[in-house]
Amino acid sequence: MSGMDINKILDYLPHRYPFLLIDRVLSCEPGKRITALKNVTINEPFFQGHFPHHPVMPGVLIIEAMAQACAVLTFHTEQHQADERLIYYFVGIDNARFKKPVIPGDALRLEVTLERHVRGIWKFAAQALVEDAVVAVAEMMCTVRLLQEEGRTVPAPHT
Repeated sequence: MSGMDINKILDYLPHRYPFLLIDRVLSCEPGKRITALKNVTINEPFFQGHFPHHPVMPGVLIIEAMAQACAVLTFHTEQHQADERLIYYFVGIDNARFKKPVIPGDALRLEVTLERHVRGIWKFAAQALVEDAVVAVAEMMCTVRLLQEEGRTVPAPHT
């Protein structure tokens, strides 16, 4: 599949402003890989305090942007759309490294590859790049859960 615009992304992710951190999907191969884009602007709310004299995108939000790309890949692979009953959780992150700061004006390219999917756990290799420079990498593990009325979660149904 080729790319997705913001309207299609909103079909897959429950996130909304200011926590939606993907602007466009450049390419997506269900069950394999995704490349997404986050345009980083000075208008991002976190830049007011991180840091006013030298704005830098927080590393945790770079990780979150990669996780959102993982979620789009998972939901597109499973053919789920954003649903108030489904929630996408981090269950682990390994080997996260930050190589260079991300600043306003950068186009953050998120490249995620599915490594495996076993017993409801999805494992990904993710990297974030600005131009051709890697700015962050991580191995991520995630799962999809179905929310229940009483607030507990159960594994999501598989399609």
